[in-house]
Amino acid sequence: MKAGPTEKQQAQGWFRQLRDTITNSFEKIEDAYCQGSELTAGKFTITPWDRPGGGGGEMGLMRGQVFEKVGVNISTVHGQFDKKFAGDIPGTENDPSFWASGISLVAHMKNPYVPAVHMNTRLIVTGKSWIGGGADLTPTYPFSEDTTLFHEHLKTACDKHDPDDYKRFKKWCDEYFYLPHRQEQRGVGGIFYDYINTGSWQNDLQFTKDVGTQFLKAFEIIVKRRISHPWNDEDRQKLKEKRGRYVEFNLLYDRGTLFGLKTNGNVDAILMSLPPEVSWP
Repeated sequence: MKAGPTEKQQAQGWFRQLRDTITNSFEKIEDAYCQGSELTAGKFTITPWDRPGGGGGEMGLMRGQVFEKVGVNISTVHGQFDKKFAGDIPGTENDPSFWASGISLVAHMKNPYVPAVHMNTRLIVTGKSWIGGGADLTPTYPFSEDTTLFHEHLKTACDKHDPDDYKRFKKWCDEYFYLPHRQEQRGVGGIFYDYINTGSWQNDLQFTKDVGTQFLKAFEIIVKRRISHPWNDEDRQKLKEKRGRYVEFNLLYDRGTLFGLKTNGNVDAILMSLPPEVSWP
């Protein structure tokens, strides 16, 4: 089915609700870490923005003691694709109009032993409609138990809807988050999916909700597990070099970055995925 006004409203409402849940969770982690010390816990700054041509969003940004830089953005935009871009998007062959709503999160952590993470989910409506998104983990120092935990939670989200989804979406993630010029994976994977329309809107929306919920559960556990791991300057340098790979992928290959720029989105919100300090050897 094609998403109508009711479905659009439901999706938009969920993305805002998830944003609020995530930002509250991350601020609590900051507060607990800084309690009893002279450190100042980070707090999110929410900055609304309007898109010329239709819609807008809110950029949520926090710089803290645990989360060196984390962005949690929501947006709902609409309008028409540029003619040069329209043919690349399903459902725009005869009409370049689009509507899109979603949430996007990228967290870069201060401690090199706490992994960076990315998550986004979205609903896009053209002449067709579909959901897409995913989540993946990018550690500087991988721990097998963290990788297993992250994947188990995402598998839980998938298995509630189709037992074959996790294997398919994991493979898609491994193929997508790959740097061909480096011949290496960006991180330890997760899931990636796009163009999902099962014909049941409620099923598709629930899947979107489950991905966001399971992502947060897993990442909270991993952060709290590694938050106090000791580190030194050498570890920090390795972290900054790993972030360089993150930058290369997001600027060269990331679909979300390209989509946002080609639809005249908020540049600061689009590029919030870039880390605060990076180094190349």
